[in-house]
Amino acid sequence: MTTHYESVHPDTLYPEAFNVAPPGTPLGRSLVPRRPGVFIRRALPADPVQAPLPPPTEREKPLRELASGQFGLVPPWVKSASDAKLRSTKLVNARAETVTTSNNFREAWLGARRCIVPMMAFFVDDLRSGKPVPTRIARVDGKPLGVAGLWEVWTGPEGDTITSYTLLTINANSHALMHRYGHGGSEKRMPAVLSEGAYDAWLTAHPEKAREFLRAYPANWLTANPVQK
Repeated sequence: MTTHYESVHPDTLYPEAFNVAPPGTPLGRSLVPRRPGVFIRRALPADPVQAPLPPPTEREKPLRELASGQFGLVPPWVKSASDAKLRSTKLVNARAETVTTSNNFREAWLGARRCIVPMMAFFVDDLRSGKPVPTRIARVDGKPLGVAGLWEVWTGPEGDTITSYTLLTINANSHALMHRYGHGGSEKRMPAVLSEGAYDAWLTAHPEKAREFLRAYPANWLTANPVQK
């Protein structure tokens, strides 16, 4: 389970790596459940009455936009803000294998509310010594990671809203790097890191085809380093 990751820095990396404007408000470096973060989604369509559709040549590739939300998804069926607070801390990850059947994530998946979560690294515990050693997993070349995710907007009974997102994870039992981490005897998981050339395709693919993008990122493209808490 990935419950802690490092936000993208410096801000100039957002347009360079993801072709989106940087956040309007600076983010904290450390992202944990219920903290405010950002995600990249397909740009929401403008009101056709107010703005005409762009010409076909400009519609060939979807426009991306950076959106803000809390880390930890709030399903639309949640009844109250207090329940949303409790549930979101447990819904920071969505299993790719069950995303179409889970009551928590099914609507976001079928509604094509897919996103890319930008990060410099994610953190796991190395337990091989008998005690947890926080370990930073990042790209070997130091560039940002784009992790597959889902986003949702919850509307409360009083009309208040919460925008939120979750990371999609995949099995890592046979991954040359990630199989080392987590508790022994338990299933090993890792975020579904997308290849840079697949960003737009991931955001626009039909739900039946979207699963094809959820693959293990090559171990030799990642580096692992122990860090101090």
